[in-house]
Parts: sequence; C-alpha cells; structure tokens
Amino acid sequence: MLNAVWVAVIVAAAFWVVGVCAAVYVMVKAARLMSQTAAAVTSLRERQDVLIGRADATIDRASEQLVKTDAITASMDEVTASMAELTGRVTALAPLARVIAGSPGSPLGKAAALAYGVNRALWMRLPGGGSGGPRPPAARARMLPRPREAPEAPEPGWRRPALNGRRDGAAP
Repeated sequence: MLNAVWVAVIVAAAFWVVGVCAAVYVMVKAARLMSQTAAAVTSLRERQDVLIGRADATIDRASEQLVKTDAITASMDEVTASMAELTGRVTALAPLARVIAGSPGSPLGKAAALAYGVNRALWMRLPGGGSGGPRPPAARARMLPRPREAPEAPEPGWRRPALNGRRDGAAP
C-alpha cells in the first residue's frame, strides 16, 4: 500500500518531469530564435555591404560634380573679371560715342557719308552696276538672305537658318 510519503514522491516526480519538459520546450524555442536572429544579422550584413557600395558610388559622383562646379565657378569668375574690364573700356569710350552720335553734321559724319557716296558712285559706273548687277561690298554685306520655307509641322530639332549673309550656301 502506498502511504503519504510515496504519493508525495510520485507527485514531486511528476511535477519534476513536467518542469523538465517545459524547460526543454523553452530551450528549443530559444535555439530557433537564435538561429533566425543569426540568419537575419547575416542578411543585414550582406545588404549593408551593397548599401555601403552604393553610398560610396554616390559620394564619388557628388565629388565629381563638386569638381565640375568648382571649374564652372572659376570660369564664371574669369567671365566676371572680363565683363568688368569690358565695362571699363565701354565707359571710357562712351564720351566719344556721345560726341559722334550727338553731332550728325560733324566732320567725321560728313567724311563717312562722302566715302560711302564715292564708293557707291564708282560701283554704279561699272558695267552692270546700276542694273541689278553685282553690288558694292558694303551694300552686299547689308543684304539679308531670303528666309527658307519652314516645314508645315517642324520636326523635333528643326532650326531656322542663320542670318549670315549667305544665300543657299554660297559665299557673299
């Protein structure tokens, strides 16, 4: 027959077995969690390498753009200096231009008109000069070429021909 001590031992053994099973279950779950965590850390390291590579490439491109920007800034400084020099020269010539423009009956204006008239008269005396023949160089340089017909619907990249004094590709 079983006395109270034996019943207590059997109950204690049963609780001990249940406790050991619970501990084993917790350890198995912890092992799975640790293996999944290790896999996640490994994949993050792989993605980290790719991300660092992309960041390096981006930094390199930004560095190249900064070098180009520095070159543009340096050329703009040169342009600014050139414009300042040009402004100084134009300012120095402005009084002369005002004198020339302000006096249409000035000796310089009269001399230019006389030279143009003599040039035109000499060209008119040449054979065919007055009847639509070759014109003097000054008159020929002022002629504008006839504009070419623009297509009905311009194609992408179509440009109007330049006004360079040439007609159909021939030199003036």
